[in-house]
Amino acid sequence: MKVKAKYMKKSLSLELLFLAMCLGCVPGALANSVTGGQTLSANLGPQAKLIVVQPSVPLLHAGATFANFTGGVTVQYKVRTTASGSSTLLVKAASDFSPANGPSIVNLDLTYTCGGATLGSACSGSQTVSTTSQTNVVTVGGGVCTGSGCTGSDPNSVSISLTLVDSPTFKTGTYTTSLMFSISAI
Repeated sequence: MKVKAKYMKKSLSLELLFLAMCLGCVPGALANSVTGGQTLSANLGPQAKLIVVQPSVPLLHAGATFANFTGGVTVQYKVRTTASGSSTLLVKAASDFSPANGPSIVNLDLTYTCGGATLGSACSGSQTVSTTSQTNVVTVGGGVCTGSGCTGSDPNSVSISLTLVDSPTFKTGTYTTSLMFSISAI
C-alpha cells in the first residue's frame, strides 16, 4: 500500500507540474474576453425654431402729412420637415394698439408685406395683421431642412415691412402693440 500511495503521490505531483507548465505557456487559457453590441436609433421628427432679430421696432413717419408710418422686422428661422410635411411661419397681434383713440388693428390699420425668404415662399401681396387669427409670413414645403447639407442659409430669414395708417382722426400720443410670431413643422 505504501508503494501505491507513493506512486499516486508522485503521479499527482507530475500531473500538476505538467498542468502548471502548460498553463504558464498559454496565458490566454486563463483570460476571458466578451464583446457585445448595441443598436442605437434616434427618431428625428420635424422641428422648427424662430428668432425675432429686433426686440422693438419703431414705426417711423416720413414724407407727406398723414403719410403712413413704416418699419421693418427680420425673423430668422430654422426648420426640418418630413418628406410630405410642411412648415408655416405666422404672425398675430397680441392685442389692439394701446391706448385707445389711435390706430387700431381691429380697423385694419396695420398691414405688412414679406420679402427675401431664404427658404420657402414668403407671403405675397399686402397682408393685414389680426388680433383673432394668425396670418402667413412664410410657407416651407416638405423634405427640407436648415443647416449644412440643406437648402438655404443657416439660419434662414425673412424680412417683414410694416405699414401703419396715419389718420387725422387719431389722438396724439404713443401707441403700442406686440406682434407674436409662431412657427410649426410637420
